[in-house]
Amino acid sequence: MATMMTSTQATPALIPANAQHQYTVTPADLPLSCPMPGMYLWNSHPRVYLAIEPTGWAKCSYCGAEYTLNRG
Repeated sequence: MATMMTSTQATPALIPANAQHQYTVTPADLPLSCPMPGMYLWNSHPRVYLAIEPTGWAKCSYCGAEYTLNRG
């Protein structure tokens, strides 16, 4: 039996892309991209992947958003 989504089912709310300039991410967010998957894309720059693993910090060259990896 097929399942249909109705308008009453909850969907995760998207956050505006590039709305803030500092983000804390966890290993669950890897591989890290800017904008992140939970952000609107229509008003943002192209998605780029950031190498945060070696240092625990990365900065997007498009929008300047800074990401800090919380390994804990």
